Amino acid sequence: MSRSDENTGFVCAQCGQRVQALTNGSYRNHCPSCLWSLHVDEAPGDRASPCRGMMEPVGMTKSQKHLQIVHRCLRCGALRRNRVAEGTAQPDSIDALVRL
Repeated sequence: MSRSDENTGFVCAQCGQRVQALTNGSYRNHCPSCLWSLHVDEAPGDRASPCRGMMEPVGMTKSQKHLQIVHRCLRCGALRRNRVAEGTAQPDSIDALVRL
């Protein structure tokens, strides 16, 4: 699968917002409006997880360089960190980030 096949837009399964793919070399893996995600990746962008459960945003953390949203899968309990999308055509909602 090519990177362009993996990095596509989607409709959020939580709130129904149409989400654009990122064009900055990263993968969009959560809704910028409600911050929910789907458990589709084992490694960033691979779309290899068979779980497909809803990933609830449960907190924030900071790596050495970036803020990250912590998601917990409601189906299998997996925890994943996802980089906050900023400086893009469709950045993550500041209000939703503050609520975390």
